[in-house]
Amino acid sequence: MKEKMSSFDIAALIFEFNQAIKGARIDNIYQINRSTILLKLHQRSQPPVYLLAEAGKRIHMTSYAVKRPAKPTSFCMALRKHLKNGRITELNQREFERTVVIHVSTKDGEFQLVLELFGGGNIILVNPENKVLQARFYRKMKDRTVRRDETFLHAPPSGKNPLRLTRQEFEEIKGLSKLEVVRALTKFLSIGGLYAEEVLLRAKVDKNKPCEDLAEQEIKEIFNRIHQMVLNVVEGKIEPQIIYNDAKGWFDVTPVPLEIYADVKRKPYKTFNEAVDEFYMKTGLKAEVAEVTEEAERDLAKQQRILQRQRKALGELKERIKENKKIGDAIYMHLNELQFLLQRVMSEKRGGKSWREIASGLEKEREAGQSPAVYFQSLDPKMLILNVSVEKTSFPLALRRSIQANASTYYAKAKKAERKLEGAEKALRETENSIQKLQQQKVKRLKEIPKPPLKRRKRVWYEKFRWFHSSDGFLVIGGRDATTNEILIKKHMEPFDRVFHADIQGAPFVLIKTGGKTPPERTMREAAQLAASYSRAWKEKLRAVDVYWVSPQQVSKTPPSGQYLEKGAFMILGKKNYVRSVPLRVAVGVKSIEGERLRVVGGPKEAVAEQTDVYAELILGDKPSGRLAKEIRQLLAKKAPEAVQKRILGVPLEEIQSFIPSGGCEVKRDSVK
Repeated sequence: MKEKMSSFDIAALIFEFNQAIKGARIDNIYQINRSTILLKLHQRSQPPVYLLAEAGKRIHMTSYAVKRPAKPTSFCMALRKHLKNGRITELNQREFERTVVIHVSTKDGEFQLVLELFGGGNIILVNPENKVLQARFYRKMKDRTVRRDETFLHAPPSGKNPLRLTRQEFEEIKGLSKLEVVRALTKFLSIGGLYAEEVLLRAKVDKNKPCEDLAEQEIKEIFNRIHQMVLNVVEGKIEPQIIYNDAKGWFDVTPVPLEIYADVKRKPYKTFNEAVDEFYMKTGLKAEVAEVTEEAERDLAKQQRILQRQRKALGELKERIKENKKIGDAIYMHLNELQFLLQRVMSEKRGGKSWREIASGLEKEREAGQSPAVYFQSLDPKMLILNVSVEKTSFPLALRRSIQANASTYYAKAKKAERKLEGAEKALRETENSIQKLQQQKVKRLKEIPKPPLKRRKRVWYEKFRWFHSSDGFLVIGGRDATTNEILIKKHMEPFDRVFHADIQGAPFVLIKTGGKTPPERTMREAAQLAASYSRAWKEKLRAVDVYWVSPQQVSKTPPSGQYLEKGAFMILGKKNYVRSVPLRVAVGVKSIEGERLRVVGGPKEAVAEQTDVYAELILGDKPSGRLAKEIRQLLAKKAPEAVQKRILGVPLEEIQSFIPSGGCEVKRDSVK
């Protein structure tokens, strides 16, 4: 399965980056893990874009809601200090290598954020004087040093740049005479083995052919194929696709169709970035699962081998104990006969007989069935051992020791083995416990692997305002401040809408988007409650306030002669229709959307209750919105089903905070449902 990007991948992405994020402002920077950073980018009137870069592996814009650490690292803080609010002026690929350079213009000059996607990788911040300001990894290498305040040098190229390669320069490949042409291409140019094989396949040249045997026409064809492939990716002439099969699943992603994958399944995408984003987000988890599983299985296999050896040794010890006790018992059961046999051997030896003569005499008596010779087997003169066989058990007896002493020796061996047995059984139990723990750790580690992040939800146009869908299904939207009040009325008010405003200075305009239908009384009341609850009345701790509604034709930006209307303020002409004593009540809840992050919904309790999985009602209080948002998130998670608790805890606090009225609130007791 593909882990790292190729030079062709990066070239294709650079083209798309310059179309999508060149000129964008860096809103913020996050360090996701040891080697990965996430840039939040913003362009005027466009939703945020997130650029993810992992040193040594990949770079792409992501539509997924990647989890961000609560606290930034010192490296992340340094990047923020110098790059935040800067504008991306250019993105380029260094000499068709796996290096991406992002040029960022700031008030202090132009910085370079260098992302090295080869080898172990690195993320390097270079200041306007071309000095290393910060680096994720400081290194001293043979050809360069990455150290703070050192002049920054790029890594030397791994091969010639195919973008600048001339036909004459390519002839030099014949100088690698003994190498197969496929290996020569990877060494000569900045392309990997896969694309070297693809070029030769398209050129119809045997990849194993030595360079010295290449014909002039073959060199020309190889050069043309390389040149055309490179031009296609850098100019955005691509057909992105994910490569997969039933056995491996997804295993590669390419910007152009490759003949080498002609017989493999492909999934096409509109943009290469989209394909890369999908590929790495899905396969990254699979790779992590495989890595955890492989490591756990390796450790388990080692412990299983130890356990197997221990069980074998334990079996041998038990057999030894049994055998030695059996011999000791056999000696005592035949004590007299064996004692007589031993004494006879020693007596005859002292009488001048040779060992051979003694053995020969005993063998004849054994054949005749005479006792105690029937127990005799053999003699070992060198070791002074008498080998006997009693009850089908053979064992040696020391001639220099009494028969009782011989029996004691066997019992002592049994006791010694029993003591070893105790230690062996303890060691075996420890190994079994280790195996059990490793199995538990494997399960735990697999559970701890985060699930693939959900796709970042695409916001609809009205989410820049306060909004909800009424109990009757009407969209109700309200301004957040003077700017959104202005936008709401000027751009989104239509002739059949209903316009609401609290009868107090410092209140938002609220629209019911009727679509030409007559909104029911319940929807009218809910819209009035939104207008009342997010007005200055909440801050002044009023429990109710009057709200009026008018038609769009009664709303004017033209002030009386000699007067001036501030931003977000409008003139109301004609009769106002009042809704008296509207209570200030707000609820905040979360709504599940399949495959996406949870959506936060806020507004009148009745409407929110119908649309959300779990919600909390807010009342007048003293808690600031930041602290209250954390409390609401915890309460909602606690009340929600276990399956969505983690998802609720992952909801950004600012999304909850945006629905909390200013002026202090608290959660109504027993209102979380």
